[in-house]
Amino acid sequence: MLKALGLWLGVLFPVVAQGASVVFLNPGHGKEDYWVRYAAFMQAAADELGMHLRVEYSDREVATTRDQARQVLESADKPDYLVMVNEQYVAPQILRLAHDSGVKMFLVNNPLTPAQTHTIDAQPQVYAPVLGTLTVNDEQAGFQMLHGLLAKLPASNGTIDLLAFSAVKNTPASQAREDGMRRALADYPQVRLRQVVYGGWSRQRAYEQAQVLVQRYPDARLVWCANDEMAFGAMQAFAEAGREPGRDVLFSAVNASPQALQARIDGRLSVLVGGHFTVGGWAMVMLHDDAHGVPVDRDGQREHTVPALQLIDAAGAQRWLQRLRRPDLGVRFRPLSAEGRGPDYRYPFLQPPQL
Repeated sequence: MLKALGLWLGVLFPVVAQGASVVFLNPGHGKEDYWVRYAAFMQAAADELGMHLRVEYSDREVATTRDQARQVLESADKPDYLVMVNEQYVAPQILRLAHDSGVKMFLVNNPLTPAQTHTIDAQPQVYAPVLGTLTVNDEQAGFQMLHGLLAKLPASNGTIDLLAFSAVKNTPASQAREDGMRRALADYPQVRLRQVVYGGWSRQRAYEQAQVLVQRYPDARLVWCANDEMAFGAMQAFAEAGREPGRDVLFSAVNASPQALQARIDGRLSVLVGGHFTVGGWAMVMLHDDAHGVPVDRDGQREHTVPALQLIDAAGAQRWLQRLRRPDLGVRFRPLSAEGRGPDYRYPFLQPPQL
């Protein structure tokens, strides 16, 4: 009788399958525009795909990230997936904590270094395996920014002084952008890279560094910056020294924040690349599919690159500002899923975006 009643209730009130649960260890600050928008786009994807997402901000403290990971992995209610960023090379510590936890590990934005990969793959009894990695075209972005800056300068036979604000030495994305900038230098023998400083993604730190550099290199005409916050800090110092951004000295930056987009429209930023805050949302699509039996590595690869970082001109900046009014950017996530599609299906977000 009870069995029949249960079947009858199942017909009237069908059991809804629980969506996959995800914890994202966000390395940024809870008030940092880039990482807040990043998490909001992830949440929009989770909502549409029926997934459960929890975001933990570490305020750029590696020890906090490690502690958050330990709490998640030792809790009685573990998530299905833990998404993390290899910021300041923290990933191996977390993968060690995750060994035998049953939680699937996924990396975004900053991949493992080759040395880390070798160590982890050689010791499966110590480290949890990495389900997959989703990164962006950081090296290409660094290359394009310098090319874009040079294209804005009037033709000249003289030497051109360049300053560069990289972020941190032990974060793969930062290093990749700097590598791209250095690769582009080979195309411009007239450009003299006077100094590279590491601003830690921070506006205040870059401002303080730029106060020194603008006095040390008064003829600098180009300032390459690995993110928008450092660009704005450097701009402030140059403006205070009587060097007008966009006229006397040209700046580049990474990130499609509202402030950066407006600066691109106004001409204070001469070159801007952005779009990479969408990566977490695309990762949610892949994890949704994995939870429904469509493996992340079904194409034979664990590591995928999203060409999300694209040059944004003034007209593109206007379009981005319109899109930013919605956390989901007007994107429908469910139609992007590989669930129910043929083996040749390729995620659209792995193709260059049309914005």
